[in-house]
Amino acid sequence: MLKKCLFYSIIIATVGFMSSGFKSSKNESKNVFIIGEKANSECSFPSKNDLNYTSKTIPYVGKFFIGFKEAIAFKESQGNYKLVNSLGYMGKYQFGIETLKTIGIHDSTAFLNNKKLQEKAFIALLKINKSVLKEEIEHYSGKTIAGVKVTESGILASAHLGGAGSVKKFLKSNGNQKCKDAYGSSIKSYMKKFGGYETSGIVAKRNAKAK
Repeated sequence: MLKKCLFYSIIIATVGFMSSGFKSSKNESKNVFIIGEKANSECSFPSKNDLNYTSKTIPYVGKFFIGFKEAIAFKESQGNYKLVNSLGYMGKYQFGIETLKTIGIHDSTAFLNNKKLQEKAFIALLKINKSVLKEEIEHYSGKTIAGVKVTESGILASAHLGGAGSVKKFLKSNGNQKCKDAYGSSIKSYMKKFGGYETSGIVAKRNAKAK
């Protein structure tokens, strides 16, 4: 009987010793993502692919170029690549058919179904507008027109809304030339809303194409 008790005591002691090796120590690493106490709280890890963020209700708000790009997309379509508005403007950045033709795109259906092509189209148009508005960017950047500080990104955003010609008229008239689109968005509002972003990496090119 004594031997049997001793046998079971050794087994219990052995199991207890082995189990202690699997317990968490006091200095274990903690999860750095604190998400609160609510059961439905969630934490999203960042993605290297900026296209993954277009469905969010709040765009990236930094002042880097991606912030500029996504802020305009959110204003134009809430980042919806498939959107076609009541005037026929389409895609994430709301391009008109004639504008698409100037950057080498002639198939609107293919354009709507190609996210990468839409991103390339946006860059191509920026390059063209930067070339057309080169003198205005150099002359007016840093100045205040109609209560708005003029910046390169503000000029480019305004050109995306109303075309380079409308931006030229607005600046040369010292803001007295009022330019708005069919939905009431103005050159002035875009110049203010999208001012101060990093767009120096855009290379001016008058005949840029989306390839």
